[in-house]
Amino acid sequence: MCAWVFFIFIRTSVQPNKSMDSLPLHLCTLHTSATIINRSHAFFHSMALLALLYYRASSFYLYATAPSHLLTWLLVFTSELFLSFLWLLSQAYQWRPVTRTVFPETFPEDRQLGAIDVFICTADPKKEPPVKVMNTVLSAMALDYPPEKVVVYLSDDGGSSLTLNAIREAWRFARLWIPFCKAYGIKTRCPEAYFSKEEEDDDQFVEEREKIKRNYELFKERVVGACGKDEVEQGVGIAGHNHPPLVEVIRDDNTVIEDSSAGHPNIPLLVYVSREKRPSHPHHFKAGALNTLLRVSGIISNAPHVLVLDCDFFCNDPSSARQAMCFHLDSKISCSLAFVQFPQKFHNFSMNDIYDGRLRSVFEMKCPGMDGHQGPMLSGTCFYIKRAALYGNVGEVKDPLQLKQHFGPSNGLIKSLGQSYPCKVIEDASFSTRLQQETQFLASCSYEEHTKWGEEIGFLYNSVLEDYFTGFILHCKGWNSIYYSPPRPAFLGTATSNLNDTLVQGRRWYCGLLQVTFSRFCPPIYGLLRMSFLESMCYAHLALNPFSSFCLWCLATIPQLCLLNGIPIYPKASDSWFVIFSFVFFSSLLKHLKDVHSTGGSVQTWWNEERIWMMKSITSHFYGSLDGILKSVGMGEASFTPTNKAIQDDQVKLYQMGIFDFRTSTVLLAPLVTLVIFNMISLVGGVGRVMVAGCWDKLFGQIFLSFFIVAVNYPVIEGMILRRDKGRIPPSVTLLSLAFSMLFLISGSMVLMS
Repeated sequence: MCAWVFFIFIRTSVQPNKSMDSLPLHLCTLHTSATIINRSHAFFHSMALLALLYYRASSFYLYATAPSHLLTWLLVFTSELFLSFLWLLSQAYQWRPVTRTVFPETFPEDRQLGAIDVFICTADPKKEPPVKVMNTVLSAMALDYPPEKVVVYLSDDGGSSLTLNAIREAWRFARLWIPFCKAYGIKTRCPEAYFSKEEEDDDQFVEEREKIKRNYELFKERVVGACGKDEVEQGVGIAGHNHPPLVEVIRDDNTVIEDSSAGHPNIPLLVYVSREKRPSHPHHFKAGALNTLLRVSGIISNAPHVLVLDCDFFCNDPSSARQAMCFHLDSKISCSLAFVQFPQKFHNFSMNDIYDGRLRSVFEMKCPGMDGHQGPMLSGTCFYIKRAALYGNVGEVKDPLQLKQHFGPSNGLIKSLGQSYPCKVIEDASFSTRLQQETQFLASCSYEEHTKWGEEIGFLYNSVLEDYFTGFILHCKGWNSIYYSPPRPAFLGTATSNLNDTLVQGRRWYCGLLQVTFSRFCPPIYGLLRMSFLESMCYAHLALNPFSSFCLWCLATIPQLCLLNGIPIYPKASDSWFVIFSFVFFSSLLKHLKDVHSTGGSVQTWWNEERIWMMKSITSHFYGSLDGILKSVGMGEASFTPTNKAIQDDQVKLYQMGIFDFRTSTVLLAPLVTLVIFNMISLVGGVGRVMVAGCWDKLFGQIFLSFFIVAVNYPVIEGMILRRDKGRIPPSVTLLSLAFSMLFLISGSMVLMS
């Protein structure tokens, strides 16, 4: 029966191309063995959870004698109940994981390919060095795609003269770089990545390679030289939040570079966009920048497909556009396909990835799982999305006045809505002037007033996680998505390599999740009847996951406090019910280990993920959840802090050695250190108590829990006591955390003994 179902699934997953009878454009394959293992584990684990919750409910009378004991029972039971429900929702990721294969060789002629606009966003040349941003721009311009069908847009939210100068330099270098890549079939088309590795080039173009490399070094010198003239302070800061709009189509000039005989090759159009920003107008962070690019590109190129990239994600495989078109151009799925999401891969992660910068669980477990339902969530970068999906139901609106109420007063933009790809080559001077005026009008900060931008059109506002929110609403509207992970990573970015960036990033993500959860689009409610049931379970898990940080705080403090006061929370070690608790605990750990191993990880990877999950849950996720709650009641304002893409040698060295860098704010670090110190106290105090009183059987579960938390967080203990380098935990934070631990211990003991 299972084999027959699998056969039917494979048959229905093959999407043939009408013009090619021999091979399909793509193929979808179910992970049969993983599905069987996942569902079997889900069955046995759920039975154990039901038994555990039954034990908790039936033991109510044991704690009802004292109000303080009843409070501890209620907190622990509520935490276990919520985490069990969250685990149940997470099984939707495991229910039907799939992988996909594409066959771009079955494509028709290039003239039948859809045009692509590439959107790249940057905001701060201090944190996002212009050389790195321009490498992303150059790699996008060098995509293996008809150049007349690619237009690259760079959004500079900082309004920096450094970035504008850098993109002009990038255009000059692109006139040499792109023909070189296409002439010799270069796979790695990011210059920095190409020249930084040893290439076994054919003798026929070694000389040409050296010539291009010299020009690249000159390009870098000019860009970096501009950055050294104190222009960073002029380009960002106050000016970054208060500057007029600027749209510039980068063109040729009379600048002479080596090998000027290369002429003017046919390369994609390059456009610089800096939208207007004023302190009195909300700018909606990255979503606002992307919507500006949507409008500006609408009257310049108006391509039906858009590739969105963060400024540090360069194109590692030039064929990614053709791979995405294998899905977008399939007539059987194209009408309902909103976007194709590629995984975020990273070039700088260490094999001992202590910060989980690879985001393994997201891109190797969650996304393939969601792809088996209605499709993966939108993940911020590395995706090809249909412009029509972002424009909403524009085809149903015929009245021009109503269109202007939705899209704004630009006649050029309204006219573009009914047109196909009209790449406007800018040659006539008067036309260029009119176009520039129109694009600057579209990039003004007041253009979106009294329109539907950010509400029904474009990338959605009201959450700093515009990608997650937009993808969720697209799925609610009936759109599907596809996750494709090719053998060669299509894009490579920069992973976080220090604790501060990891925690700041996690805080922003969890705040964004709760902003959507507390809105009228709450996924567990709004999405339940608007998408497939299993897909709604995935979104419900993401929406409710921030609350798990409060549960973990309870389970990391309440049993330990009870241990120090001799109050048992778990069954006796000799009791048969203890087997149930042990099974749930080790079943979760072993399933996680199996998932890590199945995706190419090691035991060390598994242990690192356990540790960083615990660290982030009680620090950044906790603060992000508080931020989301406060913002939902009007007691806070949304903020977006980009992670630092500038490389710090000392931080990278510690990361590569697998040593934590604890140089972060006291606000983020103190809760973690407090929790570890408190568990150390409870472990020592609990062992001392059972050695004196002889009650190992009653308190073994709580002693083991404290030991596990201490063992997982050994690097924190090392940072407090053993290390003397710059990345250690400051003594002031240790003393402050010790004071918090003692305060909690004394006050908690007084409550329990009352």
